[in-house]
Amino acid sequence: MRLGINLGYWGAGMNGDNLAVAQEADRLGYDVCWVAEAYGSDAPTVLSWVAAQTERIDIGSAILQIPARQPSMTAMTAATLDSLSGGRFRLGLGVSGPQVSEGWYGVKFDKPLARTREYVEIVRRAMSRERLSYEGEHWTLPLPGGPGKPLKLTVHPERERIPLYIAAIGPKNLEQTGEIGDGALLIFPSADHLEDTAIKHLRAGREKAGLTMDGFDVCPTVPIALGDDINALADVFRPYTALYVGGMGSRKQNFYNQLAQRMGYEKEAAEIQDKYLSGDKEGAAAAVPHELIDSTTLLGPVERIADRMRAYAAAGVTTLTLAPAGFTLDERIAALRAGTEALERAGLVS
Repeated sequence: MRLGINLGYWGAGMNGDNLAVAQEADRLGYDVCWVAEAYGSDAPTVLSWVAAQTERIDIGSAILQIPARQPSMTAMTAATLDSLSGGRFRLGLGVSGPQVSEGWYGVKFDKPLARTREYVEIVRRAMSRERLSYEGEHWTLPLPGGPGKPLKLTVHPERERIPLYIAAIGPKNLEQTGEIGDGALLIFPSADHLEDTAIKHLRAGREKAGLTMDGFDVCPTVPIALGDDINALADVFRPYTALYVGGMGSRKQNFYNQLAQRMGYEKEAAEIQDKYLSGDKEGAAAAVPHELIDSTTLLGPVERIADRMRAYAAAGVTTLTLAPAGFTLDERIAALRAGTEALERAGLVS
């Protein structure tokens, strides 16, 4: 099993430390550094900044939002980043959610699976440098009846095939991701539930495409915090979990809430959402079960983290992306180093 890091959003309060974290991960042999975007910082700018000041670690978008860019623009960005980084770019895509898609980008959140499939097909055609033409439900290139003509990407990516990941939570999206992607970006993964909540759906998609799970990258993001007081460490992540389970999306369309329900927290997920949407964020955080936090994070001393890593590897994770928690740079660096030490203790170094 490989390790990655996720720097999250630029502007989230740890800006000055993020480069140092990425450089330390590069030095420690981490495999990939992911960067997020929502409606603040954009991923490509931060990825360029990280790539220019690291040497070996891959850089990845987690995610480039599909409603934010035309697919041909995403292909241009991917090809440029891969070229500038010397073949270190991984393209992570996702449809985001209805509130961001419609509220920020003005793009209707409809038929997300069909939209993703077409988007991936166009991006791959463009990155392969064939002359681009496409007829679909959501995109038609060139536009009919006008002056447009099929064009070919002028930038040569460093690699013939840039790895393409899709952020997926729901069963149908996971199945399609297994079918059309090279990897899956997962969130709130519990090793005990991963087979039922994700792996079996990814496997079904691979089988539909006549493929196995060999070579497919199962890549969940897991916060990591080092220390002896497990309860205190878990409490740090209560607001984070409550935000996603309770407030990330509408009452009817909250994919994280639905995921918590599939892990067996139906009653708790409903209570968290009720409190969060009514404005009681502290009550929502208090309602998050300790077990939900503990099972979807890496908390404690190195030995305990190593045990959890073994469980993730046994569940089918191939790249475990760590989000190192801490109030200082030294604490985040210590969490990074604990990750590599735990991987070695777990006997999972490839």
